[in-house]
Amino acid sequence: MFLCLQPVMNNYFEFTALLFAGAVFSGWLGALTGMGGGVILVPLLTLVFKIDIHYAIGASLISVIATSTGAAAAFVREGYSNIRIAMFLEIATTIGAITGAFVAGVLSPQVIAIIFGCMLLYTAYTAIFEPTISPEAKQSKLAEKLKMNSSYPSPDGGLESYKVYNLFGGFSLMSVAGVLSGLLGIGSGAVKVIAMDKIMKLPFKVSTATSNFMIGVTAAASAGIYLHRGYIDPAISMPVLLGALAGSLLGARTMVKAKVKMLRVVFSILILFLAIQMIYNGATHKI
Repeated sequence: MFLCLQPVMNNYFEFTALLFAGAVFSGWLGALTGMGGGVILVPLLTLVFKIDIHYAIGASLISVIATSTGAAAAFVREGYSNIRIAMFLEIATTIGAITGAFVAGVLSPQVIAIIFGCMLLYTAYTAIFEPTISPEAKQSKLAEKLKMNSSYPSPDGGLESYKVYNLFGGFSLMSVAGVLSGLLGIGSGAVKVIAMDKIMKLPFKVSTATSNFMIGVTAAASAGIYLHRGYIDPAISMPVLLGALAGSLLGARTMVKAKVKMLRVVFSILILFLAIQMIYNGATHKI
């Protein structure tokens, strides 16, 4: 037990409690932004707790499944998730996730850390800008046939309708999201939200809610490969899973009243900091 750890505490109970607390925060922010807790959790485990990145990714995938399970039910009940869109896009992300998990087995921890950092930099940059529908963006006829156009609860208590744009453009980027999920253990929520928010022109809250519905399936597709390789340690995964689940439930409740602009700013600042740390530690072989 704890073979993959470089112990940073003399007290394992204290270590487990801190893992749980960190996972609560990761799950809360992951559910709130739709990015999945892995975006915060993997850097937290590798940079703060000094856990090997492969084991951190394994634990992250388990937590992402828990986060998706906890938040998805609440978002569906509240009317934010678009299940028809989610099921269609999962075809691309599942195939990509299995591919990414196999690729991760041949890359060094330093290379994975640098890739992770670069992905976070791009995520921080794109998350800060509001989506706009350009005149060239055309509504998807296939989305209309599959009845993907829908509505979601507005702050004033009514329903606000929306339409789906560039369905196949979003589908293509979802393949990339799946590869990143299997490679980095992030559930690919970051890229999923970007695909739906920026390319498919869905409202931000619909994008985050639908992403939370999807990330558990994507993570599960690659988690089996990490389990087979022995990269899922129960001593790490259990407190992380429980913390992420509690945090995701809290995040789902918070998002209903949260301001989208503030979510983007806070998320971008935190992700930018983690990106710099991951790239630096990967380049200097400290991971």
